Amino acid sequence: MVYRFIKDNYEIFGLRWQLRKFNLCPNAYYNFLKARQSVSQRSKQIACKEIESIYHETNGILGYRNMMIFLSRRGINLSKTTVHKYMNKELMMKSVVRRKKPGYVKGKPHKVFPNLVKQNFTAEKTNHLWCTDFTYLFLTNGSKRYNCSIIDLYDRSILASITGKYITSQLAIDTMKRALKSQPKIKEDFIIHSDQGSQFTLKEFTTFCSESEIIQSMSKAGCPYDNAPIERYYNTLKNELIYLHHFHTDNELNQAVSDFDYSWYNHIRPHTFNNGLTPFEARYKN
Repeated sequence: MVYRFIKDNYEIFGLRWQLRKFNLCPNAYYNFLKARQSVSQRSKQIACKEIESIYHETNGILGYRNMMIFLSRRGINLSKTTVHKYMNKELMMKSVVRRKKPGYVKGKPHKVFPNLVKQNFTAEKTNHLWCTDFTYLFLTNGSKRYNCSIIDLYDRSILASITGKYITSQLAIDTMKRALKSQPKIKEDFIIHSDQGSQFTLKEFTTFCSESEIIQSMSKAGCPYDNAPIERYYNTLKNELIYLHHFHTDNELNQAVSDFDYSWYNHIRPHTFNNGLTPFEARYKN
């Protein structure tokens, strides 16, 4: 029994011997441990409070990876594992779950322009490679609206976004004009990549691109992966904005999409493609 007692308390006896060797009081050591635990608990409370604040400010759309970036902006540097633990186990918070992508039915090939991108969604400089597409949006009364957006593949920034009542080539042209107007005069030819939708293949749009010295590139029919960045953006738009709110009028919808694109998405939301930088930060980091 004596042997078992000594074995179970060996670490305690050894610790006290070491403390006495350096002329330290055991009580002082244990008080130090308690104080250190108190500081750790305080830091944890501050971090959790900031997580709650950021979570509610962003309507619960942030996962733990982006939450870590938002915390670092406020001077709180934690690992992804720690943020994940605090969110899921301590605070029971989970980000908005993205809806599963619908199945795609391949359309009849109608190749008008070659695919110059070939799923290489990178650009060495700004205004060299853009991509565009349309998506459906809805008002609360069931009315359908159509959004056309353009992003720069250099930094994934939204250059232009217009929502209209009709899905036409004119809406695509208006979006292109807005994107061109927002940028410095482009001296070199650049590429606009899209799918093979009729809005991009009709004479009105192709003539506009030709006269503006814009080179057209098109995805393979029925292959959304050939235009993945714009598909990814629309997925983000719908999951972080459209599905979370009700829009009764065109003005409400247009204002919400505009605020999301030009404020939240371009200037605040970290983007994984930019290694956590916003599109604006990545665009002007040099």
